[in-house]
Amino acid sequence: MKVKTEIKNGYLIFIAVGTYFLIMEFLGLAHLFYLRLLNIVFVFYAVNNTLQSRVTRGKKKFAPNVKAALVTSLVGVFLSIAGLFIYSYMRGGDIYVQKLPESFLFGGDPSINLYCFSLFFEGIASSVVITMLLMFYWNNKFTTD
Repeated sequence: MKVKTEIKNGYLIFIAVGTYFLIMEFLGLAHLFYLRLLNIVFVFYAVNNTLQSRVTRGKKKFAPNVKAALVTSLVGVFLSIAGLFIYSYMRGGDIYVQKLPESFLFGGDPSINLYCFSLFFEGIASSVVITMLLMFYWNNKFTTD
């Protein structure tokens, strides 16, 4: 069975972002806001890889490529949120979430569920933005329906 490029690159996002955050936590740099923003590089790379692969294989219709780019980034978001959920419970549950930097959320007293829920919507929004930006970049390679 051949795994689709979108799923492979979504899994690549999950592995890269997870590894990056684990290294940051191990080095004691997880509290630095600007370093947390660098995870977008992994998402850009994987989504761009999906689009580049599709163009190389001759798939140049605009709408299916938008769908492929969104699927890639959303698979990464779903897997990353699931990984964060599991990791948070392994580290102590709600107590672990309370120790995370407040700049990551809106403040207050979040639970793991609320924390993951807010990151889920943030991930969806960033997926749409990244897809839009990369579709503009690849625009001259696509044909409209």
